[in-house]
Amino acid sequence: MDRRSFLKKSTVGGTAAAAATLAAPAYAQGNRTLTMVQSVPHGFAIFDDAAVYFNNAVAAMSDGSLTIDKKAAGELVGAFEVFDAVTAGQADVYHSADYYFGGQHPGYYYFTAVPFGGTAQELTTWYLHGGGMELHDELGQIFGLKSFLCGNTTVQPGGWFREPINSAADLQGLKFRMPGLGGQALGNTGASVQSIPGGEIYQALASGAIDAAEWIGPFADERLGFQEICKYYYTAGFHEPGSALSVAFNRDIWDDLSPAHQAICETAAVATSSWSIAQSNHNNGAALQRIQSAGVNIVQFSDEIWDAFGTAAKQAMDAYMDDPLYVQIRESFETSMRSSSGWLSRSEGEYVRQRDRVLGAA
Repeated sequence: MDRRSFLKKSTVGGTAAAAATLAAPAYAQGNRTLTMVQSVPHGFAIFDDAAVYFNNAVAAMSDGSLTIDKKAAGELVGAFEVFDAVTAGQADVYHSADYYFGGQHPGYYYFTAVPFGGTAQELTTWYLHGGGMELHDELGQIFGLKSFLCGNTTVQPGGWFREPINSAADLQGLKFRMPGLGGQALGNTGASVQSIPGGEIYQALASGAIDAAEWIGPFADERLGFQEICKYYYTAGFHEPGSALSVAFNRDIWDDLSPAHQAICETAAVATSSWSIAQSNHNNGAALQRIQSAGVNIVQFSDEIWDAFGTAAKQAMDAYMDDPLYVQIRESFETSMRSSSGWLSRSEGEYVRQRDRVLGAA
C-alpha cells in the first residue's frame, strides 16, 4: 500500500473525535530549493527559455523562499528520462514536452500536441476552460505527478529537408526525426521515423543518420543551424499546430509545498505559457526572413501530401481507442476544439482575411 492510500484509509477509519483533534497539514518550513530536470540543453531557444522564465517567476513571487535548480539534459538524467526520474523521486520536478512520455500513457500526447489538433490558443482554451487541466491532473495521479502546461512553442513547421517532397511517394523510406503521435502518423505514410532529443538533431542531420527533421520554429531552428545543412523548409506542418510544454512535480513534493507556494507555481506556469507564445510569435517572422536570405527555399506541402497526412493521422490517433482515459481526453479535447474553432474562424479568422485583403489593396 502506498503512502497516500495508507493515509486515506487511516483517516476514513478514525473516529470523529480523533478527526476533530487533527492539526492543520504540516508543510516544510523555511526556504526550499527543488531540483528540476529537463529534456534540452541550457540555452535552447523557446524550450529552455520557458523553463528559465518559470523558475525566475517562482523565485520572484515567493520572494526567494522557493527556488528551482535546473539541470539540463544529461546533467542528472537523459533527455527522455526526466519522467521516470521525477516519479521515482530522483528529482523533484521536470520541464519537458509530455508527448515524449506517450509510452507511459497515450493520453500524454494531448498535453503537447496531436496531428491536426488545436492551435496554441485552442489548446490553452481547452486546458484552462474545457476540462483539460483536470484531465492532466487525473493522468498525473496515476504516476504520482502534479502537472501543469508551462510554455508553448506555437505552430511547428513541417520540417527541414535536403530535397523537396513533391508527392506522398517521396516520404517512403525517408529517415525523419519526429516524436509523438505526429511521428507515428508519419510512420504510417512509409517514412522511417526516429525520436531524437533536440540536442542531438543537428549532428544526426550533419552525419546523414537522418534525412530530414522538425524542431520548433524559425527562431529556435535558426539558433541550432539547420539552415547550414538543409535547403528546403516546409513552414506548415500537420503534426504540432500548437505545442505545449509541461512542468510536473513529484506528487509527494507537491503535497509538501505550502498552499502559497503551490499557488505561485500554478500561476507561474500559466504566465509562462502566455509569455512563451508571445516570444515565438515575436521572433519567428524575422528569423524566417534571415533563413530565406541564407538561401533556404521556403515551401509548402501539396494538397495530395496533406491528404496523406490526414489519413495517416487518423490511423495513429485511433490506435489507442481501447484505453478509456485516452478516449475521455480525446473527446474532451475535440469537443473544445470544435467549439472554439467554430467561433474563431467566424470572428478572428474572417477579420484577418479582410484585414489582409484591405491593407493589401491599399
